[in-house]
Amino acid sequence: MGSMWLLGSQTLAVALAALVSLVIGGSAARADEVPGLPRSLAEAVRMEQADALPRTALYDTPSLAASKPGALLRQAPFGGYAVPKGATAVRILYHSLSADGADVATSGVVLIPAGQPPAGGWPVIAWAHGTSGVARMCAPSLEKDLEYGEEGLMPMVRAGFAVVATDYHGLGTEGPHEYVNKTAQARDVIYSIPAARAAVASIGHRWVVVGHSQGGLAAWSVAEMQATLHDPDYLGAISVSGAADPRAILQAMGEPGDSAAFYLVYMAYAIHVRAPEFKPSDMLLGQALQRYTNVTTKGCWYYAYASFLDAHGGPILKAGWDRTAGAQKFLAANELGTTAVGGPLLVLTGEADETVPLALVKATVRRACSRSIALAFHSYPGLDHDPTMEKSTPDQLAWVRDRFAGKPFTSNCASLPP
Repeated sequence: MGSMWLLGSQTLAVALAALVSLVIGGSAARADEVPGLPRSLAEAVRMEQADALPRTALYDTPSLAASKPGALLRQAPFGGYAVPKGATAVRILYHSLSADGADVATSGVVLIPAGQPPAGGWPVIAWAHGTSGVARMCAPSLEKDLEYGEEGLMPMVRAGFAVVATDYHGLGTEGPHEYVNKTAQARDVIYSIPAARAAVASIGHRWVVVGHSQGGLAAWSVAEMQATLHDPDYLGAISVSGAADPRAILQAMGEPGDSAAFYLVYMAYAIHVRAPEFKPSDMLLGQALQRYTNVTTKGCWYYAYASFLDAHGGPILKAGWDRTAGAQKFLAANELGTTAVGGPLLVLTGEADETVPLALVKATVRRACSRSIALAFHSYPGLDHDPTMEKSTPDQLAWVRDRFAGKPFTSNCASLPP
């Protein structure tokens, strides 16, 4: 947030570091004066329109009756993204599954590096993005910078990896987006791989997954699923600043006047999608409830953020929301660190992360280690949520190269600092 599950350009990373310090740390600066962020709802609309790409017929859902999960449904080359020189992009639509196992169509993009592929094809990174919004218009593939731009994403392409970047279903495609639902997002990642291979002949079979924030939750969930799928081409997962203990994070954002309150709206939406009996009014009060429809349908991250710039009075989070049946069901289904994983798992976080605090990530890691879940954990002093993704990219790429080189993976559970 703040960051958590968020947008990812370098400019926004700097702005959000300041924003989260303001929201949680009590800075004296005004939220609408943070550089790089909209100062009004009208400005937010202009900023999103400037980066937006038109949705084409590729994103419309065809009949899924004759295909299976992982099947490529449509493909189209696209030259409108800001990608490294010589790199190319192919949009894809493919068959995936919802958290409940229903057939859904999911969109995404395959980014292909410049030059000739190595023997066996380009090594593949499946990319799981952070929060872009929850409305259909908020698919990263409908943004010129693909949401993250130079914050990790394009350096992966420049380093010689084909990147298969899912939008997650409900972003770009029809139907609700199952926001921060680890099962739904993991399935979208996993089924993007065979679809990408069908669309782009030059990509190889072996792959890893890397995810940030909302995508960090997804990447860890992919690792959990691989404990039973045993895909021989899967080589490991990196979870960067993954959403850990959303209940605790959201409680901190429920104070009156908190400009990060739109995340509460997003979470109410997420729980309602998963458990329709849960109503936004079970969680939200006052201005958050009043703005629920607009925030979830009329814009994306900037719009949601700007919608609360003038929210300065009254509580917005209803006491006891997390004790409702719908919330309990949702929170239990999205726990990390309780289920075995398949393959190597690297967990990264920033020690100055004001959004997904270090203590929460450490608690999740320790819970996993106590259950004999092998992982490697590393934290970065002084780094907040988005800067952790950007600054750790060289370490991520080195770890990924080791997996493709067949080097042994070592868990550091036994030597974790207190």
